[in-house]
Amino acid sequence: MSDDPANPETPEEYPDAEAPGPDASDQKTASLVHVQFRPDGGRYDYDAGNLPLKIGDLVLVNTARGTTLGTIVGEPRTVSARQVQRGTPRVIRRADARAVARYESNMERALKAQQICAHRIRERNMPMRLITAESTFDGSKITFYFFAEKRVDFRELVRELNQTLHTRIEMKHIGNRDETKMLGGVGPCGRELCCSSWLREFSSVSVRMAKEQGLSLKPSKLAGMCGRLKCCLRYEYETYRELGRSLPNIGRQVESVKGNGVVMRQNRLKQSVVLRLEGDGVEIEVLLDDLVEKRAES
Repeated sequence: MSDDPANPETPEEYPDAEAPGPDASDQKTASLVHVQFRPDGGRYDYDAGNLPLKIGDLVLVNTARGTTLGTIVGEPRTVSARQVQRGTPRVIRRADARAVARYESNMERALKAQQICAHRIRERNMPMRLITAESTFDGSKITFYFFAEKRVDFRELVRELNQTLHTRIEMKHIGNRDETKMLGGVGPCGRELCCSSWLREFSSVSVRMAKEQGLSLKPSKLAGMCGRLKCCLRYEYETYRELGRSLPNIGRQVESVKGNGVVMRQNRLKQSVVLRLEGDGVEIEVLLDDLVEKRAES
């Protein structure tokens, strides 16, 4: 099942689907809805047409991988027809009991295919780890998601699976983050992993973000379940950067009402700094408002 929507087409098996008419572009307003394919997946805009949809409705839509079933996750939004981007796909129709039954049957079929594929991988002792399998809505293709440290020659495996399952086979190599997102789990914070519960897209994360927040730089503290830097390092990064702009840099000589000294540490949340006083070398904490320069500025 793909999260990449494409222009919809009425599938042959649903000749009564409400496809867009030739005068759709002449409508004064349009109704847009968010459609989601997985609980941890992205949300995509679809034109609801004249369908009275609501949150939780199951709908049939077309994606780059074909027709599939999605869930409405946002109340319809009425916008100007001109605001609808060219090529915005339209919801085909509400999913009826037949479509839901077919979707559930495809899930069972994909699970059996996953077991067969895992068995074949073990037989060949292939250096890859199978994560999951998905079947297209029309059953014409099964996609196997796997992780491997290096490139794997799986051509023979694909040929055998094709003969056994009698359908097209696609092998998709995914990274550490995507593997953890699919498998799910509980993080060191005690909560369900962000990537498998609500995080829609991965953003770049760097060690610099940990430094800005004064966090431990031990790899074991910074790594998430996927072995990469924790996604949550980014959440408060911009706030810490903004708070840090008002404080003097570490190593700077400053004057304060409690004495003059060199900045040794910053406490951005408290908006204070630790000074090593001139002469006796005693360290004291000074609020931003106690700094002479800051008071002069205000």
